[in-house]
Parts: sequence; structure tokens; C-alpha cells
Amino acid sequence: MASSPRSPPPAPTPEFEISRQSRLFAALSKKVIDLDELRMLAAQGVPDAAGVRATVWKLLLGYLPNDRSLWEQELAKKRAQYAAFKDEFLRNPVEISRQVQTEGHHNVNEEHVDNGFLHRSEVTREEHPLSLGKTSAWNQFFECSEIMEQIDRDVKRTHPDMHFFCGDSSFAKSNQESLKNVLLIFAKLNAGIRYVQGMNEILAPLFFVFRSDPDDKNAKFAEADSFFCFVELLSGFRDNFCQKLDNSAVGIRGTLAKLSQLVATYDGELQHHLEVTTEVNPQFYAFRWITLLLTQEFNFADIIHIWDTLLSDPDGPQETLLRICCAMLILVRKRLLAGDFTSNLKLLQNYPPTNISHLLYVANKLQ
Repeated sequence: MASSPRSPPPAPTPEFEISRQSRLFAALSKKVIDLDELRMLAAQGVPDAAGVRATVWKLLLGYLPNDRSLWEQELAKKRAQYAAFKDEFLRNPVEISRQVQTEGHHNVNEEHVDNGFLHRSEVTREEHPLSLGKTSAWNQFFECSEIMEQIDRDVKRTHPDMHFFCGDSSFAKSNQESLKNVLLIFAKLNAGIRYVQGMNEILAPLFFVFRSDPDDKNAKFAEADSFFCFVELLSGFRDNFCQKLDNSAVGIRGTLAKLSQLVATYDGELQHHLEVTTEVNPQFYAFRWITLLLTQEFNFADIIHIWDTLLSDPDGPQETLLRICCAMLILVRKRLLAGDFTSNLKLLQNYPPTNISHLLYVANKLQ
């Protein structure tokens, strides 16, 4: 059985923070960035004052190459690609029909005056709103309407306590539109998964960090940058969102089983009490922890700090995520060992405020 959590490390001094910040600047200023060094520094938390978290995350997720001389070229290529995705996937059928009409105007007699509507003779079967053809823009539009409605509902519920995401300001509304655009394009490009409720919560930290980049030239492309980083991040958790794989070794149940095994390894007494004595199985609380990358368990500033560490894992965030989940249980073990099914479930579904640095310290000791 594991011992009780070790004492937390001493709080970093201002001098240490300045030193860490300077080391981070030095690492980022190299012509070819040493990703191992960057991961080591970022795992300790990226200082907010440094203003480089957006760049660090893009490097950790492989969106930016480690060769600085390639950044401008790579960003221009990816941002142009995203603009093409928007043009292809976000136009409604009316716009598409008008484009078809405009392109066909070279062959139309002058008597066909353009009044913004397609003439009956010019509307092909595939362009008709009642067409059931798979290539029909209208049919595809109606198929996506349910997903669009779900995304719209979820985005409006994203961090309602933050003016960045919610409210009547044009800034908040613009940010909501960006979230919706990214999620809808992802759904259209990934037919096997499409959109799963909660993806908005995973996208939110990425978009927030990129939109808050002190470099305005990068901040204005936060939507495009977030899309590609979201795709990369989700690639490591893709199987958790695929319903067909739920009961497989690589699906969410397999991941929950790994967490149970990890807890048993470091604290067999706690694991037995939770799962055997009180019958509180991981799927009752850790399903949300894992699928939403802890975005619902802590305040937003703490989530960002946790993600600094998650994204720093060279093998992908899943193993680090499981260690953090295990550490969360260990930190409240006394209350869990004294609790029954009802009290333990309530505690774990509403995890108490905790010192994030200490949590990450304990998680790191579980390697």
C-alpha cells in the first residue's frame, strides 16, 4: 500500500519564477528548439507572465516545427488550409447555389436578369432543396443541422462564468462563433466520430490560450491554430470518443481499467475500499475526468496549469492524465476510506479545491 501523500514541495520563490521564465525564453530563442528541454520546462508550468504559452503549446502539440526558420511558412500553409476548409464546409446551400449560378452566367442569355435567385431551368436535381442525393448540398446541410444545433447548445454553455466565452459582447460572440466553426469542421472531416458532447470543453483551453497570445498577428489566427491543435490533441484520445470501441481495450472502458490498476498498484487498500467495499467504480466519476481532460473538475486557471503538464508528456497526455487522476484519489484517501457509496460518489463527482502544484507533484511521484 502506498504511503499517504508526500509533503508538498516548497512554494516557488519569485527568484525561481524569474529563473524559470528566463530558461524558457532561452529555450525558445534557439534556432532549432530542443523539445526534450522544452517539455521538461513546460511540465513545471509555463509562467503566465512570460506570454509564451501559446507558442509552447503549439510546439508541444507538433503544430510548430522545432526549426524556427520554418514557422512562418508552416503557419501560412496551415492557415490557408483552414480557410479552404471553412470555404468548403461552412457555406450554406444558398451561397453554393449562387456560386453555381454566377459561374454559369457566361452561358446564360442577357434576358436572364440576375435577381439573386436561380431560374427554375438552372436548378439541377442535386441543387434542389428536396434532393435526397448524397452529393446534394441541401441534403448534406440538413444532415448536419442536428449536429450544428448540438454544437450551438454546448458552446453557449462553455464556461458561463467567463466573459471571454459568454455574454453579449461582440468579443464573446466572436469567440463562440470560432468554437462552433472548429467543432463543425472537425465533425465534417471525421465522419466516424463527428461531434461528441463535451468536445467544446477540450477545445476551449486551446482557443483561450491562442486567442490571448500577446502577439496580435498570431491571436487573429487563433481559430485556425486551435483547429489543428485540437485535431492533434484529440488523436491521442480518439478511441475514447468512438462509441463502437467503448467496451474494447483501447476504448474508454479500457482506459478506466488502467486507472483502476494504477490505483491498485499505489494504494491497494484505497482501490479495494472504493471498488469492492463501497462499489464506487471508476466509470461513475473518472469517465468525465478522462474524456474531458479534467476541464470540469477545476477552475480555468488551474486547468491551464494542468494542461502545461499534460501536453509535456512525450508519449502523449494519456499516461500523465491517468497519474493525475490517481493522485486526485490519493489526496482525498482519508475521506474516501471513511466514506460510503453516497458520500464517496458525491466527493469524486464534485472534487474539492486543491493545491494544483501539490497535485502535480504527487502525480509525478507515481512514475
